[in-house]
Amino acid sequence: MEQIRSFIAIKLPDELKSELTRLEARLKSDKQPWVKWVNPDSIHLTLKFLGNIAADRTGEITRAMENAVQGISPFHLEIKELGVFPNLRRVQVAWVGISGEVDKLSQLQERIETNLTPLGFAPETRAFTPHLTLARLRDQAPLDERQRFGQLIASTKFEAACTIEVDAISLMRSQLTREGAIYSRISSVKLK
Repeated sequence: MEQIRSFIAIKLPDELKSELTRLEARLKSDKQPWVKWVNPDSIHLTLKFLGNIAADRTGEITRAMENAVQGISPFHLEIKELGVFPNLRRVQVAWVGISGEVDKLSQLQERIETNLTPLGFAPETRAFTPHLTLARLRDQAPLDERQRFGQLIASTKFEAACTIEVDAISLMRSQLTREGAIYSRISSVKLK
C-alpha cells in the first residue's frame, strides 16, 4: 500500500506569501550555511501533522475533518511578531506568530485532534502554538551561530497588513526532495 506523508493545514493568501518573501530576503545574509529557509510559497499554518498514512485512508481523514469543522464559521487571523523555538539562545526554528481570532483557531485544532484520535492518530502532547515556520537551523549549527541568529530574529521588526481569511482546511501531501518539500492538496473542507 502506498504511503503518503501528510498533514492538515490552512493555506495562506498569495499577498501574505509575498510579504514573507520580502521578510526572508531581509533576514538572509551571505554566511548562513546552518540556516535552511522555507520557500514562502510552501509556508502554511499546520493544524495537525499526520506522518505517513496509507493512501486509502484519505477518505476517512477527510470525513473526520468535515466533522471537526461543524459549527465553526469562517474567521480571520493576523500576523504577529517574529519568534523562535525553543529560545533565543538555542534557536532551532524561526517563525512568524499568529493573532486575531486565535480562540476559534484553537477550537478548530482541538476538534481536529478529537476527531482523529479514534482513527489511531495520537493527540499532540505539546500545546498548540499557531505559527508560520520561516527557517530551521541544521542539527550541526554551533551554539554561537544559533545565538547570533536568535539576535537577528529578535531585532527584526515585521508587520504585515494582510489577514488570513480562514474558510477551509486542507489535507496536504508532503513529498520530500533534495530541494525541499513539495506540497499538494489531497482534499479540502469548507467552514460553514
